[in-house]
Amino acid sequence: MSQFHRPLQCVRSLPTLGRLPSSNRQFSRLIAPSAIAKHFTTPGISQCRHNSSSTKWSPNMPSDEVTRYLQQSHDRVFENNRAWAEQQRRTDAGFFQKLSAGQEPEYLWIGCSDSRIPAEQITGLQAGEAFIHRNIANLVCNIDVNVMSVINYAVEHLHVKHIVVCGHYGCGGVKAAMTPQDLGILNPWLRNIRDVYRLHESELDEIDDNTERYNRLVELNVIEQCRNVIKTAAVQQSYAKNGFPIVHGWVFDFHDGLLKDLKIDFPAVLQDIQKIYNLTDN
Repeated sequence: MSQFHRPLQCVRSLPTLGRLPSSNRQFSRLIAPSAIAKHFTTPGISQCRHNSSSTKWSPNMPSDEVTRYLQQSHDRVFENNRAWAEQQRRTDAGFFQKLSAGQEPEYLWIGCSDSRIPAEQITGLQAGEAFIHRNIANLVCNIDVNVMSVINYAVEHLHVKHIVVCGHYGCGGVKAAMTPQDLGILNPWLRNIRDVYRLHESELDEIDDNTERYNRLVELNVIEQCRNVIKTAAVQQSYAKNGFPIVHGWVFDFHDGLLKDLKIDFPAVLQDIQKIYNLTDN
């Protein structure tokens, strides 16, 4: 009997393997966000965020307090923005001139919409180094014009060298997909994750621990989305012509802040996929 809908417990971290090839200059910067955290602590911003006079949100606050809270939370973003812009100018007087000249990102990042995973911050990448697309549970659906357009533009026009599909343990989208419940408009979206479970049902049902099964589905979902990226014509044709982009599957762990590399064997997966999904005209 399928164990797909057994109750889930709190997510426990899995061992992380997050080491990437040291030969790649930028890849070597992606694994230890703690080492670069101080670089992203902008003077002035933390004070704005922790102003003791700010109104604290409460579901029972009166209407005038709600109005004040909404105004303060709106204004805080602009205060933070001004502090950030000032800090950038102090650090590099030509920063915004270079930023306005155009973008040449090395990476396309396809991640989850979860607010706790800011791609540039957890990887140490700077503005202009990563082209970002995010949605619930980091899905790559071939009928989603949004993500297909992003992949096409990133590969054919920005010439990214790496495409990263990054999931995370504790993903609410994956958890929802494992729950027998009608979630309305989310149903067709979550069906893509349930299809991943169906493809790997035997493996997943052998895992007795609910949390471990949940975490493994997070990983398998990332792997399947990487396969969906590799099935696109833009990726196949660019790789045949240029030798890039390379597709990677990573998972972020909230418990230690590290990325786990799922070590997608891109050439082998591409070869397997092209037995049926060959879009290179060869």
